[in-house]
This record gives sequence, structure tokens and C-alpha cells, in this order.
Amino acid sequence: MRPLYGIIFAICLFAALAVTVGCQSYIGGQTLPSGYYLNDDIHYASPGPRNNLQNESAKLQEAK
Repeated sequence: MRPLYGIIFAICLFAALAVTVGCQSYIGGQTLPSGYYLNDDIHYASPGPRNNLQNESAKLQEAK
């Protein structure tokens, strides 16, 4: 009966650790990586040109 208690204790310990330990880390104010990063909304988008392919657009206009 003694080994059965050890197995039950190990299972409970593993379940408790699996629930409380995540894979998130806080580095420089950022949460990296989040398990749900694909579903999270964007908190910051850097300002920049609306057309990221300006050189290509200019060349296409010249070719016309």
C-alpha cells in the first residue's frame, strides 16, 4: 500500500505544478511568450508609411 501513496502523491504534485507553472516570462515589461499570443490584440503598432512597398510602387508608376 505504501508505493500506491507515493504514486498518488507524485500525480498530485505533477498536477499542481502543471496548473501553477506557465511558460510566460516577464522581460523588460513584456510578457514573453504567451500561450495565447496569436489571439491577443496588438498593444502597439509603430508609426510608418501606409505603403510599405514605396519603391515598388514608384517603379510601377514609372513603367506605365
